[in-house]
Amino acid sequence: MSTSNGQWYPPEWPDRIRALTRGELDPVRPRRAATVLLLRNGADGPAVHMLRRRASMAFAGGAYAYPGGSVDPRDERDVPWAGPAPADWARRLGVDAASAQAIVCAAVRETFEEAGVLLAGPTPGTVVADTTGPEWEAERAALVSRELAFADFLVRRGLLLRSDLLGGWARWITPEFEPRRYDTWFFVAALPEGQRTRNASTEADRTVWISPAEAADGFDRGELLMMPPTISTLRQLRPYGSAADALAAARDRDLTPVLARARLEGGEIVLSWPGHDEFTRHVAMNPSGPSEADS
Repeated sequence: MSTSNGQWYPPEWPDRIRALTRGELDPVRPRRAATVLLLRNGADGPAVHMLRRRASMAFAGGAYAYPGGSVDPRDERDVPWAGPAPADWARRLGVDAASAQAIVCAAVRETFEEAGVLLAGPTPGTVVADTTGPEWEAERAALVSRELAFADFLVRRGLLLRSDLLGGWARWITPEFEPRRYDTWFFVAALPEGQRTRNASTEADRTVWISPAEAADGFDRGELLMMPPTISTLRQLRPYGSAADALAAARDRDLTPVLARARLEGGEIVLSWPGHDEFTRHVAMNPSGPSEADS
């Protein structure tokens, strides 16, 4: 693939797009997922915690992303809860209350599993100050291996999931021609005081705290590889002077899902993300010719 920036674009997409437009490809049903833009304040505004996926990963290998992952049955159990109720989150996320609880739970669980940061506390107005040490690590590993349910982990620790520490930011659905599809809700959250991030993910080979502007500039120079939702959310964070400002802005964010479209136009397939013109790509219909060019 040849692009002028760091947009991740799988080489098999042109063939799959052609098959979809010919009616030869049945779209996979997307799995629900959640990811968290974890923010901390710096001298020049908020920085965001990002991880680089291992190059060996089948999906988006080498790309920078945020902690997150799929909703699974563990997240559908009732959990000790503080902050806006699942019914309130249901209206915000555009799903039913049970699904909203699972999505928010997945966001908090995955942030702990992949970054070692826990958005939970012993009371509705407090948050855990330190999640380091062998006991915490053993429980985190048990969550990752699915030997321990997140609900049981919170009960064991006497903690409440703090849903008020999250703000809904965006929703993106993987294109219909991608074999691994996700319906992903993006959240913002401030790093709790006293806690610190670490690379706890087996899927990442590097983690960084980086300003949205610096990360976006790295993408534009082709130095940092990212998927469209990642660079889009980074650009959206640039105007905010603090993590609190971003969290306040989350209340008014439009969570209408963004889904890529592929249409025939002359001898090309035009791949676009509505409302995000920078990601438009023109894919040649002839498999033996040039496969892709930037718009």
